Amino acid sequence: MKKAKEVMEILEAYDLTGSLRGAAKLAGCDHKTVAHWVRQRELAAGVAPVTERVRPAMAPVFREKIDELVERSGGKIRADVAHDKLVALGYEGSERTTRRWVADAKRQWRRVHGRRTRPWIPEPGLWMQWDYGDGPVVEDRRIVLFCAWLAWSRFRVVVPLWDKSLPSVVIGLDRAFRYFDGVPTYALTDNEKTVSVDHVAGVAVRNQQIVQAARHYGVSIQTCVPADPQSKGGSENTVKIAKADLVPTDHNLRDEYGSFQEVEAACEQWMSDVNTRPHRSTHEPPVFRLAQEHERLHRVPARPHTVVFGETRKVSWQSTVSVGSAIYSVPHELVDQIVWVRAAGDELIVVSATGPQGPREVARHQLTTPGRPSIQDEHYPPRPEGALARRPRARNQDERAFLAIGDGAERWLRRAAAEGTPRLRRKLAEAVDLSKLHGKPAADRALEACARAGRFADGDLARILAHQQQAGGGELILFPRGEENSLQASTKAWEGFGA
Repeated sequence: MKKAKEVMEILEAYDLTGSLRGAAKLAGCDHKTVAHWVRQRELAAGVAPVTERVRPAMAPVFREKIDELVERSGGKIRADVAHDKLVALGYEGSERTTRRWVADAKRQWRRVHGRRTRPWIPEPGLWMQWDYGDGPVVEDRRIVLFCAWLAWSRFRVVVPLWDKSLPSVVIGLDRAFRYFDGVPTYALTDNEKTVSVDHVAGVAVRNQQIVQAARHYGVSIQTCVPADPQSKGGSENTVKIAKADLVPTDHNLRDEYGSFQEVEAACEQWMSDVNTRPHRSTHEPPVFRLAQEHERLHRVPARPHTVVFGETRKVSWQSTVSVGSAIYSVPHELVDQIVWVRAAGDELIVVSATGPQGPREVARHQLTTPGRPSIQDEHYPPRPEGALARRPRARNQDERAFLAIGDGAERWLRRAAAEGTPRLRRKLAEAVDLSKLHGKPAADRALEACARAGRFADGDLARILAHQQQAGGGELILFPRGEENSLQASTKAWEGFGA
């Protein structure tokens, strides 16, 4: 049976197109369904009827069998499985009829045996939940979205992580607490191995390292019943919304991410959007309710929990750390700071705990051996243009006057010095005098031409300036000196002499 909203959409599509098949295509249903509701509207004078259509009946023996299957399966049996069992018993009806009767039997079963829960009314500062979602793919690797949710204020936090290992989980928890600017009393999550290592008589056995981290922050880690997403619906919805908005799909048309930093920036923007607009349940922005909840939250420790991060290393002035005598690069902003390094499989992971947002993973390298450093270009600032060439810097008044002529003078000086030009200081003074006579722009163009052609002999600059003056500032074409451009006759004709 169609809902009232679906009936309205069907009738609106028919009024727009005037065609049964056209309306069916717009409404996403069969044209016979459109004809039925149009006929019902005509009979009921514009009021959508609530009576259900007469559908094919099912023999009582098969209806009882469906009720039995639903009862035995606890309302979990699929309609196609039930249909196959009925066909084996001699049922000749359609699968569509079976689906309808199975759905009705499940509704009847849930009315009697369905789950009944009391609404959860959270207290301020008491509960938070966290879960994980599959994030976007960056550098051929899928990122994990750590999604946390404060139950009372509905404040959401999403932190991208490279994996769900225990150190990454602690990083996510620390950053979530710093986003909350406080620590709640309880934190509810799934029974991951990073939290629960075993279950004895239905009681979860906690991971010792997560217990140490929880004591450091003053929070009690709680786990829900396995395979029961209803017991932590807040974090489940956070994961669903975050994946829909942050992971590139054909529906949201979001571009692929080029780096992990772009994912972090997208998560920051997402949190700013969802936490500043009114929530559907409270009709208040979560950031406003978070300000009220701060009174009930514990203070976040100044130093993050770093026991699971590995060993400490100090970043050298070359933006590198040494682990086992092997060199690995880290972002240049961390020079002279302390970082944590740990090996995970065949990778080396570097974590930094500086900054107001708490610890974050800053680098990953494939493990290497001494003498084979692992250096990543993105850890260093872009190299300025011409960084390998020495930039001229004036030491006295004559050099300052020469470099003031223009960029052509600087290029002439570097090229002349590379060629080993003799009496270079005298030629610099000569160029300064000629610039006073002909003007700096003309001297700069002449010096540029000399640098391109490799003309550094005595008098070359004066002759080129004189030629430019005669040509009226036109384009000057010079050929570099050498055997290829010489006018002197060669000795090739002498090869046969005396033969």
